[in-house]
Amino acid sequence: MSNQNKGKKGDVLLEMRDIVIDGFSDDKWHPIIKGADLVLRRGEVMGIIGESGAGKSTLGLASMGFARPGCEIHGGTINFDGIDLIAATESERRQLRGSRIAYVAQSAAASFNPAHRLIDQTIEACLSHGISSEEEARSDAKQLFADLQLPQPNTIGDRYPHQVSGGQLQRVMTAMAMSSRPDLIIFDEPTTALDVTTQVEVLASMRLIVEKYNTAAIYITHDLAVVAQMADVIKVLRYGETVENADTRSMLSNPKKEYTKSLWSVRSIEKEEAISKDIVLKVDRVDAAYSGGIKVLDNISIDIPRGQTIAIVGESGSGKSTTARVMTGLLPPLKGAVLFNGKPLPPMLKDRSVEQLKKIQMIYQSADTAMNPRHTVRDVIGRPLEFYLGLKGKALDDRLVELLNLIELDESFIDRLPAEMSGGQKQRVCIARALAAEPEVIICDEVTSALDQIVQKGILSLLLRLQKELGITYIFITHDIATVKAISDQIVVMFQGKVVEQGMKSEILSPPFLDYTNLLLSSVPEMDPDWLTGLLEQREKAERLS
Repeated sequence: MSNQNKGKKGDVLLEMRDIVIDGFSDDKWHPIIKGADLVLRRGEVMGIIGESGAGKSTLGLASMGFARPGCEIHGGTINFDGIDLIAATESERRQLRGSRIAYVAQSAAASFNPAHRLIDQTIEACLSHGISSEEEARSDAKQLFADLQLPQPNTIGDRYPHQVSGGQLQRVMTAMAMSSRPDLIIFDEPTTALDVTTQVEVLASMRLIVEKYNTAAIYITHDLAVVAQMADVIKVLRYGETVENADTRSMLSNPKKEYTKSLWSVRSIEKEEAISKDIVLKVDRVDAAYSGGIKVLDNISIDIPRGQTIAIVGESGSGKSTTARVMTGLLPPLKGAVLFNGKPLPPMLKDRSVEQLKKIQMIYQSADTAMNPRHTVRDVIGRPLEFYLGLKGKALDDRLVELLNLIELDESFIDRLPAEMSGGQKQRVCIARALAAEPEVIICDEVTSALDQIVQKGILSLLLRLQKELGITYIFITHDIATVKAISDQIVVMFQGKVVEQGMKSEILSPPFLDYTNLLLSSVPEMDPDWLTGLLEQREKAERLS
């Protein structure tokens, strides 16, 4: 690639001073970033952490001289390799973006054009900026697909976005950002949608790219164990202000501020597993396929006991989300059936009664694609209240407020649009929408993946309390083993469309492990900066000996 980085490792690449960013809503400006500083050197990775709404993504986008619609940079200076991004024209800033500065968004599903093939979108920036020929760009994209552990790297680019899993799409987006070999990459929760085994490979690939091409990176995340593997320095944000800034090892071993200590001390809740033989939902010998006839599920059978939490785990593409689509009627099975309270459900969603629809609700992985960007919170939560429960007027408004309180949002959110909320806030609204129908079963598809650890703990505690009080059954589809340990009674392990192991949590998570289960468990990041390096060395040694 011709877009080679200049300068020496350690040289200052990006300097942001006294940054003030405000957002406009309710006919006035509200502060988002309050005088933050940021200094980033070539070859350095800075981790930015903090709770949802802390301003992490807003500050990361500002490093490109960009503010979201409804936001403006009202103060400070941004100097990128000698270029004043505040004084630069929009045309000059656009020339930098996608060329010398790249961005990997939190939600890949909302970032791709559904009408274009993946490889065409991957190489678009390289071609538009004249970085390489089309032949060179396509060849390099395929190599990046291979580096990022995508299946069939030479042909996966011929697929459309809807033809790959969420985790695979996130990796393609990472390849897109890396394709121009930029000076600076902003990673905004890039591994949120990835299973733990894939995350290991992607993190390793990202570190390799940064080191090989002397690239600087800003890594925005709520996952403390992940940032420990990626970052040289860590910046902690809260309410738009810098709480603490230090090198990673110092920050992990000896945080100075009480708020930082509170982040470090967050611990998962631990549910005591329960046993029940009252089956509320049953997947009985199901096969399923998408268009093209390629089988995605192969003879799947799962019993879901009433009032319990069943965690379905496995790598991206293992069939977890497809199983959920069959349960909800979004994908009719080729064979087999789904039974609710012992009675077969119609395979197709359109054939199910309102009462059947009400009983099984789903919270989707990506809040960005699950919410209409033109609908307010009132619309999003109010519609199921009216459709399923017939609520109107004051009764509807009162229930809206109750649901918002349940998910720890106040009344000021009722008339907000999705663009006016953080990723974590949007996901909490999706949870409230599912709760609005008063269901018996809620299918949770990566519902805490976009939430910081403090909010995760609150949401999981809330879900467990509701389960205890209302007897709700949860099906948790997740790649987060910590969540599995915290909330599940039983675990179903899936691999390549089949159930390879299922049983009580205490059985699945106790040795001896099946090889695949062991792979999943060993891939969970730890709060140790040397963990990823040690794991990769251990696996490389095992491969040499095998």
